[in-house]
Amino acid sequence: MSSADDVAKAFCQHFYQTKDANAAQLAGLYTAQSVMTFEGQQFVGTQNIMQKLQSVGVVKHTVKGMDVQPSTSDSAILIFVTGSVQIDNGNPLHFCEMFQLVATGPGAYYVHNDIFRLNYGL
Repeated sequence: MSSADDVAKAFCQHFYQTKDANAAQLAGLYTAQSVMTFEGQQFVGTQNIMQKLQSVGVVKHTVKGMDVQPSTSDSAILIFVTGSVQIDNGNPLHFCEMFQLVATGPGAYYVHNDIFRLNYGL
């Protein structure tokens, strides 16, 4: 069984590579119960989250740091990511993003919570 750090590292690599290439392919990571807060706006369910992710434009993420903690049970982990993102080939902006992953089976997780925020003035 993978450690929380291994799961988080693999998840982040997959998530940001996929988000940068084709955000629509992230739909399988979310469920009807998933909640995403993006810059203070809340979206619930796969369809609403995917609409928001696809509306952002062309993005390129560079992950600079990642912290991982166990969550409320052995089947959930918290991941906090910091880095920079370019939107539509603009200047890089600092961001932070928090995920709570919940296991659906051995080695399989979905995103239960996703909070994204740009960090201005750093």
